Amino acid sequence: MGVVVKHLERQRIRGGLDIGVYARIVSVYAPIVKRNLLMPSESSARWPECNCLALRQAARHVSQFYDQYLASTGLRTTQFSILAKLKGLGPMTINALARELVMDRTTLGRTMLPLERDGLISIKDGILDRRIKELAVTKAGTERLQRAAKLWVEAQKEFEERFGAGRAADLRGLLNEVVSCELEKVASGPAGQRQQTRATL
Repeated sequence: MGVVVKHLERQRIRGGLDIGVYARIVSVYAPIVKRNLLMPSESSARWPECNCLALRQAARHVSQFYDQYLASTGLRTTQFSILAKLKGLGPMTINALARELVMDRTTLGRTMLPLERDGLISIKDGILDRRIKELAVTKAGTERLQRAAKLWVEAQKEFEERFGAGRAADLRGLLNEVVSCELEKVASGPAGQRQQTRATL
């Protein structure tokens, strides 16, 4: 607004702008500027806190912390989780692993590529159905997992010392409840009603 007012003031001094017109322009322009300046903060105040954003921010923050501990092994937290799941549950299909990790298949596939490239996991035809691919941890993958597990224990201990062991246990419990909560969007119309009816049976 200051630039506009100075420009109008120069015109008024030079005699090119009537004082009455000058006053009306400034009086109209000032509330508009004030209203525009207030809009962002007013708009932000109306938005409620986003549950999804809060969870994603926390997940990124904690993942970066654990990644620092695992860095020397060449694994990221997500890759460590893949090896740990496959080691604990045994060979499984990519769809089954995606369900265990609550990841979509495409994202899981991208995360697995370095593990397969480095020989940490193997992808073979299924025993019962050769059209299905099964994932398994290799000997090299087991050795890498054992190295990373020692560092993961250190990260886990440090996190609980900073955040609190009791609070960390409560947090895991709450997050497990979030994961087990049914959050699929029900389609509107007859099809959605039928889907909702089937879900309650």
